[in-house]
Amino acid sequence: MIAIVDYGMGNLRSAQKGLEKAGHAAVITDDPAVVAHADAVVLPGVGAFKDCYDGLKSRGFVEPLREAAASGKPFLGICVGLQLLFDESEEGEGSEGLGIFKGKVVRFPESRGSGLKIPHMGWNRLTPKSAGARALLDDPESHPFVYFVHSYYAVPEDESIVLATTDHGVEFAAMVGCRNVFAVQFHPEKSQKNGIAILKAFGDRVAGSAA
Repeated sequence: MIAIVDYGMGNLRSAQKGLEKAGHAAVITDDPAVVAHADAVVLPGVGAFKDCYDGLKSRGFVEPLREAAASGKPFLGICVGLQLLFDESEEGEGSEGLGIFKGKVVRFPESRGSGLKIPHMGWNRLTPKSAGARALLDDPESHPFVYFVHSYYAVPEDESIVLATTDHGVEFAAMVGCRNVFAVQFHPEKSQKNGIAILKAFGDRVAGSAA
């Protein structure tokens, strides 16, 4: 069973439908006990980092999510769900994160004269940086277009976890992963066939680990 974490915000139904289109069933749950017993976890996110973290904390998800990531079960963060895996964010008043990956979340620099807009919104291209990208990309040599909506991005301390990048004035980590934990800054559920292929690859990993 794939558990999609409901902490009061996030693209829950969209993530569930995306996985269903990829051929993998998932349940939406606001119960930390369900997450603890699931075969895999999906952590979506929309909105401000601090609000999302506070939602996780108030519903008792912080430790179960850390334990799930450490357990070896497949784990996927989406958009703010990627950012929450890091130590902290400078968004708003600042907030701690789950600390599963070392690093911080920062805002895109102001773009006067460059024509770039903040938030980074719309289609952009992935550039694979590691063979580890093969875990989610059918063809790690390809540069698929995917759909982004964000004003902040993660800066990992360990560059080896960066599986793919995208450029929006600065090159940033668009896909990260280490062992069983993966995360994408874009929205695969909104990225048409390229995004569904990524969700399928994740679901296939779940099926393989549960077999």
